[in-house]
Amino acid sequence: MATWFFSGLLPKAPGTWGSLAALPFAWGIQYWGGWQALAVASVVVFLVGWWAAHVFEAKSGVKDPGAVVIDEVAGQWLVLLPAGLDPLLYLVGFALFRLVDIFKPWPACWFDKNVHGGLGIMLDDVVAALYGLIVLYFLNIQLAGM
Repeated sequence: MATWFFSGLLPKAPGTWGSLAALPFAWGIQYWGGWQALAVASVVVFLVGWWAAHVFEAKSGVKDPGAVVIDEVAGQWLVLLPAGLDPLLYLVGFALFRLVDIFKPWPACWFDKNVHGGLGIMLDDVVAALYGLIVLYFLNIQLAGM
């Protein structure tokens, strides 16, 4: 689970691979249950990811291992809440999440530096994702008005 079906083990940029691997699942969840189901799934993945990241970190002995990408899944899904099934919004949401995940605007950077273990691995990405969620939400409103 921590590597999201081994996508975190792919060479170079595991976070990008993890975010990309999250997209078809988000699409399916939104297709069958709408944004509400994706919101619930994000919370479930966050909780499972907290545990899985903790176990992976403890067993590997590596602090915040790059192969753990379930945090990207939870964050990516949050950003995609307002996307519906729009492929353009999925593409923009993917790019937005990668941007905020890499740059970690405050307070995500604070969580990244000060909260450790499985919770820290998960929390900084989810907090950063809130920025992407807000931008995508307002972008969706603008596009709907056109």
